[in-house]
Amino acid sequence: MKVYTLKTKQILPISLEEAWEFFSSPLNLSKITPAYMNFVIKSELAEKMYPGMLISYKVSPVAGIPITWVTEISHVEENKFFVDEQRYGPYSMWHHEHHFKELDNGIEMTDIVSYVPPFGILGRIANSLFISKQVRGIFDYRSQVLEKYFPKK
Repeated sequence: MKVYTLKTKQILPISLEEAWEFFSSPLNLSKITPAYMNFVIKSELAEKMYPGMLISYKVSPVAGIPITWVTEISHVEENKFFVDEQRYGPYSMWHHEHHFKELDNGIEMTDIVSYVPPFGILGRIANSLFISKQVRGIFDYRSQVLEKYFPKK
């Protein structure tokens, strides 16, 4: 089993409290997900995440084919980090860490995604052909959208 990792960093010109307010609300996830994913939250959600929260989505990551994806918020340390992990979905394993660090000019947000594509060797081939590019593209999109939501002053 090969685990792939994507690590991204972004500096946003906002306070740690503003960052936490935005990112700890699962309702904001659809705002920063590319439209082609057809991302729809299917579960009833609280305004703020908490450890053990399960979130069910419908997404269409490949060829417009809808699939169910269920993640659990497994760890939360307010104003520092949270972790979501796939419980059911398109990957054999998905573990996404979101870290926040206060800086003089805003916050540094670090995402660390570790994932295993399904289907063994076929999944590794698919990862080299398109999955890794798609995962990177989702985070590139997110970065662009966040720069519009939180423009430099």
